Amino acid sequence: MNLLPANFPAPLDPQFQPAVLFNRNYVFAAKTIGRAVPLVIGLERENQLVSRYETAVWPEADVATRLYAERLVKFLLWQRGGWKLYIGGPKRIGEFIRQQYSSSGVRKFDCDMMTAAYGKKFQVVVTTAEKVPAAKETQTAAGGHLKGCRIGFDLGASDYKVSAVMDGEAIFTEEAPWDPKSQPNPNYHYHHIASALHRAAAHLPRVDAIGGSSAGIIVDNEIRVASLLRAVPKKLFPQAAGMFKRIQKEWNVPLVVMNDGDVTALAGALSLGSRGMLGIAMGSSQAAGFMDRQGRIPGWLNELAFVPVDYQPQAAVDEWSGDRGTGVMYFSQQAVNKLLPAAKIKLPEKMGLPERLKEVQNLMVKGDTRAAKIYETIGVYLGCALAQYAEFYDFRQALILGRVTTGKGGDIVIEKARNILNTEFPEVARKIELRVPDEKSRRVGQAVAAASLPALRK
Repeated sequence: MNLLPANFPAPLDPQFQPAVLFNRNYVFAAKTIGRAVPLVIGLERENQLVSRYETAVWPEADVATRLYAERLVKFLLWQRGGWKLYIGGPKRIGEFIRQQYSSSGVRKFDCDMMTAAYGKKFQVVVTTAEKVPAAKETQTAAGGHLKGCRIGFDLGASDYKVSAVMDGEAIFTEEAPWDPKSQPNPNYHYHHIASALHRAAAHLPRVDAIGGSSAGIIVDNEIRVASLLRAVPKKLFPQAAGMFKRIQKEWNVPLVVMNDGDVTALAGALSLGSRGMLGIAMGSSQAAGFMDRQGRIPGWLNELAFVPVDYQPQAAVDEWSGDRGTGVMYFSQQAVNKLLPAAKIKLPEKMGLPERLKEVQNLMVKGDTRAAKIYETIGVYLGCALAQYAEFYDFRQALILGRVTTGKGGDIVIEKARNILNTEFPEVARKIELRVPDEKSRRVGQAVAAASLPALRK
C-alpha cells in the first residue's frame, strides 16, 4: 500500500512528500484495518529524566512500518534527546531499530552525537510496551525571573551580546564581534565571556544571578556539542565545555545556560505575554526552542535541523549527518541553495551560502519571479512542518525568524505557510498563530531573556 501522497504543491519541488501526511496515513490505516498494536518509545536523558511517546503500528515489520518507526525514532531522538532508547512493542520492529541505531547501522552519526551529548554510550533496549519507563519531565518553570540585578549573555557564531538587567529592565547592552569557531584555546572563549560579564557588572550595584544563551547542545550547564568549539582539540574540550561551571563558581551566584533556541522561545513568550511557544530560526542552519503551555522549558534538544520532514526517496542529503529529507535542507540557507537549479538561477560555484542568500534577496527586491518561487516552496515546506511539529509539541504560538525570513521573501514564506495550514491542515491552523518578531527587539531581547533564566537564592 502506498501511503505517500501522489504529489504536493511545492512549486520547485513537485516530488516533496511531507512526513506529516505519511505519518497520519500510516496510523489511520493501521487502526482502520484493526490489526494495530501499541508501540511505545521512551528516551532517557540526564538526571534520569524520561520522555515517552505512544503510537500504533502493524505487528509485521513491513516496509511501511519500518519507515514509520525509524523516522519516528529519528524525530523523537533529536526533538527530546537521550542516551537510552526504549522500543516497546513488536520484537521485530525493535530489533530493526536496534540494528539501524548502532555503531554499524545507518544511524551511527545519531548514536555518536547522543553519546557525546549525554556522556554515556548510546543504547537501544527492546522490550514490551508495558515495560517502557513512565515519563518524567522537568516540572519547574524556567525563566521569567525578573527581580534583582542580573547579567544575561548570548553567544553566537560571529558575535556575542551581554546585558545588565535590573528588575527586568536592561540598563546596559553590548554587542561585540568574536571568532570562536577558529580558536583552539579554551581560554579564548572563557576570557571573552568573563570580561563581558565584568563590563556588565560595572553598571549594577551587585550581581544576583547570571543567565546565558548559546548555540549548541547544552546539558546541565555544560556544552556537549557545539560548532562554536569546533577548533578546540579533543583533549582540551572538557576545559572549554566546563567554562560556565567555572564562571558560576567564581561569581558564586545562580547561573543557568540554555540552548539559544530555547531562550528565543522564552524571549518570544516574555514579549508576547504568552506561553506555549515554538521558536524556529532559519539561518545558517535550523534552530528551534520550546516553552510549553505551563511556562516550562523541558530541556529537550529541539535540534530540528536533524529531524525528517520529507520522505521522498531522493530527498536532499545533509552532508553532516548523511540523512535525507532533514530540516536543515528545508529551513536554512541550504534550502535556498538547494532550490536554485529548479528556479533556474545560476550563481558562481565558489560563492558561499550567505552570499547566495543575499543574491536571492536582491533578486526579490527587483521583483524576480524565480526568486519568489524559492520562497513559496519554503513556505510550503514550513506549513507542512508546522503541522508535523504540532503532533509532537503543544504550542499555540510559532515564532518564525532568521536570515531566510527577512525581507519580501520572508513575507512570502509566512503567507504561503499560513495558506497551507488553512487549506491542508485546518485543525492545526485553528490552534496556532504564526508570529514574526521585530528584528531589533529580538537581538536585544535574547540576552535580557537569558538573564531571567535563574531563580534567585532564597
